[in-house]
Amino acid sequence: MSMLKIGQLAKSTNVAVATLRYYEAQKLLQRPARAANGYRLYPQETLTQVRFIKRAQALGFSLQEIRELLFLKVEATRHSCHEVKQVAEDKLSNVRERILELQSIESALATLANKCCGGPEMAAGCSILRELDEGAIK
Repeated sequence: MSMLKIGQLAKSTNVAVATLRYYEAQKLLQRPARAANGYRLYPQETLTQVRFIKRAQALGFSLQEIRELLFLKVEATRHSCHEVKQVAEDKLSNVRERILELQSIESALATLANKCCGGPEMAAGCSILRELDEGAIK
């Protein structure tokens, strides 16, 4: 089985070398073997693991949540699919809450923007600044 140096792993996964070192420090990746010259040597399976991490991040999972998912994956014979689904459902619930928060922010910003004429007058009289100063928008 061929081993990958950190630069090769970084290039193959499109992840910075510093990021791979960070993943190792955060225990998302197992500590790799070292060559006689001190280079990190990663097994081929690490490619799959880094890609898993990046896909989970793209779905909004935090590194702590990814660590939990990786634990469930490694210990798959000791954990149920229900446990994995619960992690996904918890994240989905968080995303839905965040969407509601963002919709509220969008509405407030639209209200602010609509109150301003956007003309050439000085910003000192701008209704947006006045509304923010007075706390009229929440």
